[in-house]
Amino acid sequence: MHEYSIAYDLYATARRAALENKADRVTKVSVEMGKLAMVNPEQVVFLFDNIKEDDPLFVSAVLECREIPAETACTCGYRGDEIYVCPQCGALPDVLKGREIVVTNIEIEVDD
Repeated sequence: MHEYSIAYDLYATARRAALENKADRVTKVSVEMGKLAMVNPEQVVFLFDNIKEDDPLFVSAVLECREIPAETACTCGYRGDEIYVCPQCGALPDVLKGREIVVTNIEIEVDD
């Protein structure tokens, strides 16, 4: 179950960024997950919620996952989302996007 390690890494990344910016609360962590990353976003959210449970910095934090479609390119000039066979020449296209898991935004609150 690699979803647990992904959820933990997202939590650790957000926590580190929040502490570096002297945050009092993390309210939202936004993540883009490629469709080809082979990750169940609902399970990552569930695990993230369990990991952050005892951390007062994350009391109201929400993990928001957005799925990114695959993007491929072939040497023949094809660009699209076909990942197995190029529809123009039959070759195996190169995957340009769709495997990544990226934290895109961390919303924090700082009390003055």
